[in-house]
Amino acid sequence: MPYFDAASSAPLHPVARQALHASLDEGWADPARLYREGRRARLLLDAAREAAADAVGCRPDELVFTSSGTRAVHTGIAGALAGRRRAGKHLVVSAVEHSSVLHSAEVHEAGGGTVTEVGVDRGGAVSPEAYAEALREDTALACLQSANHEVGTEQPVAEVSEVCRAAGVPLLVDAAQSLAWGRVEGGWSLLTGSAHKWGGPAGVGLLAVRKGVRFAPLGPADERESGRAAGFENIPAIVAAVASLRAVRAEADAEAVRLRELTERIRERVPALVPDVEVVGDPVRRLPHVVTFSCLYVDGETLLHELDRAGFSVSSGSSCTSSTLTPSHVLKAMGVLSEGNVRVSLPAGTEAAEVERFLGALPGTVAGVREKLGAPAGATAGAEGGSLVVDALGKRCPLPVIELAKVIGDVPVGGTVTVLADDEAARLDIPAWCEMRGQEYAGERPADHGRAYVVRRRS
Repeated sequence: MPYFDAASSAPLHPVARQALHASLDEGWADPARLYREGRRARLLLDAAREAAADAVGCRPDELVFTSSGTRAVHTGIAGALAGRRRAGKHLVVSAVEHSSVLHSAEVHEAGGGTVTEVGVDRGGAVSPEAYAEALREDTALACLQSANHEVGTEQPVAEVSEVCRAAGVPLLVDAAQSLAWGRVEGGWSLLTGSAHKWGGPAGVGLLAVRKGVRFAPLGPADERESGRAAGFENIPAIVAAVASLRAVRAEADAEAVRLRELTERIRERVPALVPDVEVVGDPVRRLPHVVTFSCLYVDGETLLHELDRAGFSVSSGSSCTSSTLTPSHVLKAMGVLSEGNVRVSLPAGTEAAEVERFLGALPGTVAGVREKLGAPAGATAGAEGGSLVVDALGKRCPLPVIELAKVIGDVPVGGTVTVLADDEAARLDIPAWCEMRGQEYAGERPADHGRAYVVRRRS
């Protein structure tokens, strides 16, 4: 069964498995002890730290291992903010950061700090100029991911780091999605990563803090990992994580070319095979293994289940696949269609035949889901005069858009359809539908129990 969700967690690399098994016999003792077993464990830990630092591009004494990538982010942000509390309490993040960054920002704001979210363009990228405008005299820290986890867009880290350096503000880079493909360029100050994103075992993260960056670890003091990651080091997992990072880096250049051709094939062929599809994310500055698209008139959860039944493991940012019933904050920030969202992220070694099988199965799967939901097959000509109101209150994605599509042909050109909806996704999906179908989105206004979205027929 093809696994196409490497951006969530990559399959364990064979080198990681071998290193894990080998180090279980040598790395179980306390590396802080001076007896033979402790010295063996310390040698393994030191060697792993040196190799990880070389892969990241920092000094070994600047890097510590944490219990996860999320813990690395939380520790890095909290420590940097605490270390620069005299500079101020202002934090800058992009609107498309990983939830671990945004959750840290929420905690900081709840504690009396201030947060500025920098918006992105429709491709999901920030602009260095926007970061420059967001920085203030009291800015203590700025955060920017190296590449987006949902749509694959690469961020201009080098340019933003120059902006931050000129302002005297440290920049933390969440590099979880990109470390498998190479070092993060630019003058970053702090960097985080997560081993299971590149084929290492889960439960290992890394945090690099450059010399000269003010950093104050929070919580009880601990003598391990420079006081920045409390608890006994999981040396076998750390060794396996670093071994796999070195292995994927050795294969990265060739694999990037191969996987980029496969994801480019998906980007080009899906819109031709499936009507009413929007491919999202930057088409050029993107990770080589990630491609994301959204399908009109499709329930994302149902689509994922149907693709799973067809033998394909993919993920989604649609609101109807989440417990909160709100669209992905990434898709929301980009202002793109959220319903029927599919993220395909290919692991190393994916064969072209598997991608062809996916492309062969997708059209029928989407058509089947649309048929079950009663999606329109096409518009019909409307009578002269008038406007319509569609009551979609209580209906979840993609039903409000389906109801709109069914009746748009019943009003004349210049006429309007007002959709009443209380689903947060409608704010994204109705304007996106208008753009895709050549209709005019005339805006929204408050309504009883929800919002009223007005669409004017152009053709």
